[in-house]
Amino acid sequence: MRQPAFDPQLARHAIDTIRLLAADAVEAANSGHPGTPMEAAPIAYLLYSRHLRHNPQNPRWPGRDRFLLSCGHASALLYSILHLTGYDLSLEDLQRFRQIGSLTPGHPEYGHTPGVETTTGPLGQGFAVGVGMAMGSRFLSAEVDSGLFDYRIYALCSDGDLMEGVASEAASLAGHLRLGNLIYLYLDNRITIEGGTDLSFSEEVATRFLAYGWQVQHVEGENLPEIDGALEAAKGDPRPSLIIARTHIGQGSPHKQDSAEAHGAPLGTEELRLTKAAFGWDPELSFVVPAAVREHLRGAVARGAEMERQWWEELGRRQDLDPTPFAPWLAAREGELPAGWDQDLPVFPPGAEAMATRKASGLALNAVAGRIPFLLGGSADLAPSNNTSLSGAGAFAPGRSGRNIHFGVREHAMGAILNGLAHTDGLIPFGGTFLIFSDYMRPPIRLAAMMGLAPIYVFTHDSIGLGEDGPTHQPVEQLTALRAIPGLTVIRPADANETAEAWRAAISNRRGPTALILSRQNLPLLDRGIFAPASGLRRGGYVLAAEEGALQGIVIASGSEVQLALAARELLQKEGIGVRVVSLPSWEIFEAQDRPYRESVLPPSCAPRLAVEAASPLGWDRYVGDRGAVIAMAGYGASAPASALFEHFGFTAAAVAEKVRSLLG
Repeated sequence: MRQPAFDPQLARHAIDTIRLLAADAVEAANSGHPGTPMEAAPIAYLLYSRHLRHNPQNPRWPGRDRFLLSCGHASALLYSILHLTGYDLSLEDLQRFRQIGSLTPGHPEYGHTPGVETTTGPLGQGFAVGVGMAMGSRFLSAEVDSGLFDYRIYALCSDGDLMEGVASEAASLAGHLRLGNLIYLYLDNRITIEGGTDLSFSEEVATRFLAYGWQVQHVEGENLPEIDGALEAAKGDPRPSLIIARTHIGQGSPHKQDSAEAHGAPLGTEELRLTKAAFGWDPELSFVVPAAVREHLRGAVARGAEMERQWWEELGRRQDLDPTPFAPWLAAREGELPAGWDQDLPVFPPGAEAMATRKASGLALNAVAGRIPFLLGGSADLAPSNNTSLSGAGAFAPGRSGRNIHFGVREHAMGAILNGLAHTDGLIPFGGTFLIFSDYMRPPIRLAAMMGLAPIYVFTHDSIGLGEDGPTHQPVEQLTALRAIPGLTVIRPADANETAEAWRAAISNRRGPTALILSRQNLPLLDRGIFAPASGLRRGGYVLAAEEGALQGIVIASGSEVQLALAARELLQKEGIGVRVVSLPSWEIFEAQDRPYRESVLPPSCAPRLAVEAASPLGWDRYVGDRGAVIAMAGYGASAPASALFEHFGFTAAAVAEKVRSLLG
């Protein structure tokens, strides 16, 4: 539903209101970025008053279009238009821009401010997240209903967004997939913080995006009919669209327009007064919203409510005709998992052939995928190594929306796209690569944790155990770095059965992201008739093998090193030394348990503790204490077979046993 033809005078008055609200907010905070909101006000006006399907009274309506402010530093623009169009954001909220506890933080934060679709801090992230949202829309259109989920994703991008590599990766994949529901507007203001873009950015953006397979249009940033027409043309093109708007940062500021000074600092009291006067406004007044502008833009409330009503009505009508595709999605949207979703998880018998946890992961993944239709994902061109292919699920490709996504060699974009998919109601996305390349994904992983999104990361080749590829591919500090991210659950299972339990934990965790850390090399299947059941993983850590006799020492390990701890225990038992072995696959889950349970596993006694993990020792002191020790990697690995590397770096049962003896004096 669109508004009638422009009232040019009212439109201009509304645009100037957006500009000056943003400039006033930045000035009041004495912090922020006024220039981009001032130049982009015409685009925000057209989107929210004419093109965007949205309901200010229900920002989470499933059939809405999405708008992403990829250049998140321009947050005052978004807050101004959200306030004016009737979202639950008051004028007082604008006046408290960038203040503690306000709904108007410096960069948009998902789940904090009504109408914010994703957290955009680092440049380029919003650009790539939008690609994931567009993929999510296409998937729901194919799997549930093509008419109800044909929403579009709009985004506002800056020079900085396009310079960041993640945007290049995401744009390349979007063009390949022909995501025609993706419409991005690029503010070509030719200014960066350091000065003109000619200091570092001279590429021909239009040619670059044409090469990606995008539709490209050029408009003048102040020409409303031109922008309006370009948006309509973009809606009708089967390719993703980039509208390049030639804009002027700080539009209307007499002395700071087209200057770097307008980017990251308030205009200043006198310059803001002059700017208001130039627009014909009273320089003495701040945070002014003319009644005619408020009435005009608040029309979005009634229009949005009607659009949403019609959407739900149509869903009900189609559901009456055939409820089959809708019931699973409606349940998934509420966070419900299908009944018995985990009943097919494999159980590996004792004595079975040794198996890499990456292989066990693939078996577990396919077992749950058969019962969870909205589980989808893939790998950064490593599916055969990560074991992330879903059998019989088809490929997500141009014109098709299967559940196997080929991300290509694009780890950074994959991480952000997973966030976009996780933003899509009902979807559970996963993505795989080698653990060493998790470094490329760190910004979107951190943002997923910050937003409480729940993608699943499948990180294989988890240590020096990957062998001959050498230190460039052998992770050392990555495990510690992932554990340092608040809100991320990291799980490093010890054998195939713990791996199946790890998938149960990951799927069940809908409150934040989960990283599975998996081996390339085969690991023995632990005899669960002798040792504790793998279900202990559900509590993060558990006593895998109790001491015989008096407790004299505790060996704590994760992943492939658990087998070394068990072998060392056997050696020490022969000497009459009572050693407990604790499998600690997930620090985060373990720390969430109550204190009595944690102390039952790791009693606060005088028994010394030894941790064994083929990674950085950083952080293990919390579990071993002052009297304990850690066998870990002090530096980088080397190129050799895995068995030789473990021997060379001291990861052997004999070395573990000797360290326990030394701790006992």
